[in-house]
Amino acid sequence: MDRLDEQILGILQENARCSFSEIGRRVGLSTNATAARVRRLEADGVILGYTVVTGHDAPELRGGLEVFIDVRLDAGTAYETFVDAIAPIEQIGDAVHMTGPYDYLLRARLRDTAALDALLRRLKKSCGVVQTQTRVALRQPAPPPRSR
Repeated sequence: MDRLDEQILGILQENARCSFSEIGRRVGLSTNATAARVRRLEADGVILGYTVVTGHDAPELRGGLEVFIDVRLDAGTAYETFVDAIAPIEQIGDAVHMTGPYDYLLRARLRDTAALDALLRRLKKSCGVVQTQTRVALRQPAPPPRSR
């Protein structure tokens, strides 16, 4: 990966919809040369995909709860077993293995408190969880910082 590849990546991180011709104009390459570099970066696994970032306060997304659940596993539950058990649970968006008194931090999107109660019961009944601590997000006042 050279300087031009890094410049191309920077442009795509700012705007993944930027055209090959615009990227090429900005880095000093032809449209075809730019397209070839982007395809190579994709083939090499440098670019893993493209995504849409939504505003968390958009009216369509306001419904429901976003919660963060600290999870402590039973001493006999292997981490791999827990990860496999939560994989099919669609409401869980992220699971991060943590240091400290809890083993995992889960982020979940749920329609209401009844769904939260059902999720917590499921975690304790069939996922090897012995203790949870839940925090409900009230709002996200600013978009998350972009990674570079």
